[in-house]
Amino acid sequence: MAPMKGGKAPPKTKAKAGTSEKGEKKGKRTKAKSESYKIYIHKVLLQVHPDTRISTKAMSIVNSMMTDMFEKIATAAAQLSRVNKKATLSSREIQTAVRLVLPGELAKHAVSEGTKAVTKYTSA
Repeated sequence: MAPMKGGKAPPKTKAKAGTSEKGEKKGKRTKAKSESYKIYIHKVLLQVHPDTRISTKAMSIVNSMMTDMFEKIATAAAQLSRVNKKATLSSREIQTAVRLVLPGELAKHAVSEGTKAVTKYTSA
């Protein structure tokens, strides 16, 4: 290892047997955590159509759509929060963002389901 600009080489550290320099176990790789809506999409599909299955490609498309919807709604809610000079996102900002992002009947259904979920959460 070549010395650094200051003339000193970085100090060498001894790792425990069976681990790398960073303290990770050798030989075992861990998957990078990636968040997705796949399990939730599958649960909702089972509720609506118990005997219907979904292909991997279709699941990937629906997952991408959900990620995109989440980002759009979160961005709209954050904008509303900034405009109203509020530091906290409340259910009201989310509800208004849903009304702005989703079209017509879909927004009405989403708002009613959201209201139902919030009511259930606060009563528990």
